[in-house]
Amino acid sequence: MAALLDWRPMSSQILTSIPEPASGSLDADNALTHLLKAAGDPLRLDILRVLARDSFGVLELCRIFSIKQSGMSHHLKVLTTAGLLSSRREANSIFYRRAYLPPDSPLAALQQQLFATVDTQPLSPALREQIALLQQERSQVAQGFFSENADKFRAQQDLIASYPVYAEPMAQLLNNTPLRAKNLALEVGPGEGEFLALLSPQFDQVIALDNAANMLDKARRFAAGKQLRNIEFIHGDTASLPSHKVLADCILVNMVLHHTPSPADIFQDLSRALVPGGALLICDLCRHEQAWVRDACGDLWQGFEPDDFSRWAASAGLEEGQSVYFALRNGFQIQLRQFFKLANV
Repeated sequence: MAALLDWRPMSSQILTSIPEPASGSLDADNALTHLLKAAGDPLRLDILRVLARDSFGVLELCRIFSIKQSGMSHHLKVLTTAGLLSSRREANSIFYRRAYLPPDSPLAALQQQLFATVDTQPLSPALREQIALLQQERSQVAQGFFSENADKFRAQQDLIASYPVYAEPMAQLLNNTPLRAKNLALEVGPGEGEFLALLSPQFDQVIALDNAANMLDKARRFAAGKQLRNIEFIHGDTASLPSHKVLADCILVNMVLHHTPSPADIFQDLSRALVPGGALLICDLCRHEQAWVRDACGDLWQGFEPDDFSRWAASAGLEEGQSVYFALRNGFQIQLRQFFKLANV
């Protein structure tokens, strides 16, 4: 079913004596001009701030900033030409996010410093409110899908990757993860609850968290049938974890992030819910172009680039560990990622 992939100015009165600039120099100067031009507009700087940890579509950005699509498209084109943004298609929409130049690029240091400086200024309350409304709408779409299709969960999951396909490598990754203690494990989005049977014998206590009540009921029934007596079920999202005083030694997120409104925020929430030295294990889809999954499976995102997880984890104070990537016969690829909470965070 699966196949493992390998990842991992001179002045002179004699004009003819002035040397012609090298084409590479002209290209660098042109790129620098575009970057400085893009950064010279307050609205475009706000767009960069909004896209610091999330990806938004053109129409979503129009809503956030209350401007017409033609104006927003112009600013996005300027930022993209400057190498500050990149775009990708999600079904029928074009989504934008920050772009990151390769380390050997002459402008890489300048770009990173620009992003760091932009991020020192907080978003206005009005922008934060609009973003929160959009993320709430995204979350409602996902919850609505699972509320209406809980009884079809297995068949829809099997369209992409059935549980046995990723459960075994995820269990191996868990077994190979060094943990200081095994007091508490948290699984976010446990689905029908199968992985709880693997967690229950290894940890003193296990928490199953899901924002879809009917899916949580399915996991609860599974646990009862297996007589798993150390499982606590919480109906909520990751933002609710502080109210439950959750501090886990290990957190697992199996095939969930492509359903969440803001995966970057999930990393922040889960980092806060980890004890120092604790581990976050994630299994999810690599970036793909199969747009049908949005309607068929309730996906909000068509997978993720490995660098997406790496950046979000680093921003949340997590250190990267092992990575495993494997391809499925239906064209999808899965990434299993391991991150650790730094002791001083």
